[in-house]
Amino acid sequence: MVVVRLGGCRYALPLPSVVEVGRPPALTRVPGLPGWVAGVTNWRGRVLAVVDLRPLLSAAPAALERTGRLVVLVLDGVRVGLLAEAVEGTVTLPTEIEPVLAHLPEQTAALLAGHLTDADGPVGVLDVAGVFGLASSLPRARRAG
Repeated sequence: MVVVRLGGCRYALPLPSVVEVGRPPALTRVPGLPGWVAGVTNWRGRVLAVVDLRPLLSAAPAALERTGRLVVLVLDGVRVGLLAEAVEGTVTLPTEIEPVLAHLPEQTAALLAGHLTDADGPVGVLDVAGVFGLASSLPRARRAG
């Protein structure tokens, strides 16, 4: 798992879903989309949608510092960028992760597969399918003519 920092908390992403990590690029906001959609960017010659999950994880988004990173995720050939305050490294996932905490808000719980605790403290395990599933909540494009 790749451990990232979002809203001051630690979250893990499955290593096979992480395509690459880089410095956050300049973003172009897209009007009419929710605040967790940070915008789009030209990444390696392709348009890449970029999300900032901090508002959905009950954390206030703030400007990224020098340690900020863009984590490019892939699921079924589709790519999306995830803004992170930092990438801390990797951890080995235990054979069993603990279930999502019952007291979490529904929008937060929908993004998590569970949690674990390592030597540095708690780590939420992000559900990559849940992150990509956010696309279903976006407004549909209006067609001209």
